[in-house]
Amino acid sequence: MPDIENSLGLENVGKVYRNLDVDTLIAHAVENEGAKVSSTGALMIDTGIFTGRSPKDKFFVNQDPSNKYIAWGDINHAVSKDVYEDLLANSKKQLSNKDLYVTDVYCGASLDSRKSVRFITEVAWQAHFIQNMFIVPQTQEELDNFKPEFTIYNSCKTIDKSYVSHNLHSEVYVVFNVEENCAIIGGTWYAGEMKKGVFSMMNYWLPLEGKLSMHCSANIGKDGDTALFFGLSGTGKTTLSTDPNRALIGDDEHGWDDNGIFNFEGGCYAKVINLDKDSEPEIFNAIKKGAILENVVCDENGVVDYTDASKTENTRVSYPLDHIKNHTPDMRGGHPQNIIFLCADAFGVLPPVAKLTRDQAMYYFLSGYTAKVAGTERGITEPVATFSSCFGEAFLPLNPTVYAELLGKKIDKHNVNVFLVNTGWTGGPYGIGSRMSIKNTRACIDAILDGSINSSDFETLPYFNLSIPKTLSGVDTEVLNPRNTWEDKEAYDETAKKLAGMYIENFKKYLTLESEFDFTAAGPQL
Repeated sequence: MPDIENSLGLENVGKVYRNLDVDTLIAHAVENEGAKVSSTGALMIDTGIFTGRSPKDKFFVNQDPSNKYIAWGDINHAVSKDVYEDLLANSKKQLSNKDLYVTDVYCGASLDSRKSVRFITEVAWQAHFIQNMFIVPQTQEELDNFKPEFTIYNSCKTIDKSYVSHNLHSEVYVVFNVEENCAIIGGTWYAGEMKKGVFSMMNYWLPLEGKLSMHCSANIGKDGDTALFFGLSGTGKTTLSTDPNRALIGDDEHGWDDNGIFNFEGGCYAKVINLDKDSEPEIFNAIKKGAILENVVCDENGVVDYTDASKTENTRVSYPLDHIKNHTPDMRGGHPQNIIFLCADAFGVLPPVAKLTRDQAMYYFLSGYTAKVAGTERGITEPVATFSSCFGEAFLPLNPTVYAELLGKKIDKHNVNVFLVNTGWTGGPYGIGSRMSIKNTRACIDAILDGSINSSDFETLPYFNLSIPKTLSGVDTEVLNPRNTWEDKEAYDETAKKLAGMYIENFKKYLTLESEFDFTAAGPQL
């Protein structure tokens, strides 16, 4: 494999394990990295002190021409070319004189839009994770002809000892060099950095080609109708798109080009805290040999306790898409008929389902609302509104309006229906009301997907001007209008005004940008 060794840009490379088979990767992880195997056959690993992403340690090199496109600020931090060169040398030093795992994969199931990515790491389970999460070349010919368009050096075992003089946030670094098609990772073992790193780059590349990149799940019905589910963590994106009656296209990251919808990935990456085999059987049954469990706790027999959050609330599993019985083998679908924005409204103000106009779709897409509840984070004693542009602000290198403009064009061209679905609270805010039942939420989703919701009689929800159905098959009628579920109607009105004000205040940031996008008239009004 001399050509591969010479192409890595490293000194004195030992053995190169390129696209090693999963059985051997599991064996290496168990023998060399302290990994264990669960009672169902899944590999169990710990990611060390970092059990989630490190967003403050993510940087882009500030250079022409990418610096003209990147939206610099709290999300996209700039680093100089000199600092990048220092960190690249640091990463390459760590990876030199080592046996390495080189994994060549594709991101994107559309042949017209996919990118070829090479990952270099010294950790076997990370190579296994990459094979789970991306699209592996299926033939030796594909592998022989593989030419990486982007390379990630994962040197998780080293740190930046000079981070103070480099003017960085910590010893950890995740740095992207757009012009050199390269990224480097140091100081964190968390594998999600690799997954979300490639997603960030797809969010840079595709819109500049006139294609939409999206943080959403997608599935397809028996008649070929495609649906998209946008939503932040905890809103039910993975659960609701994993439907026994519809084939899963993917659970997290997709593109939309002239051919339709395509999955970026070849697998799923789901939270497993409090996972229950009865409420989420597809995910539960996917946790078998080939899957990787992160930071879970098990007994001496390898039986996992999914309720144990002693290591982290962010316990996760990665598994290849074919672990889900009902999935699309080609990971593609046509242009969507329906788009669903999911939120978990802990204020208990928003309806279980509302049909949006085109302008409302733009407003709620840019808003990207959900709410955190008391107890999930230290210091949170009442619901806290969270707004994340396009339901994925942390991964958007470009201005959010770039993605919104593309979405608007796609909705217009393909005549797509857009809905807002609240999987949060009803009958009052968190602590007083109750969580929306999965039965009612599923019935709302079913009515959207079978089209029956479109023949409903609608009424308008005050303050938000949302169109909500008066009746819907399978849904308890009293929950459709959230105001009706509150015993104290005045308290509802005050809380609704409070949330509407939060939307209005958040949206002001788009009015200061050099953009023709002003959808304030489509949002809440006070």
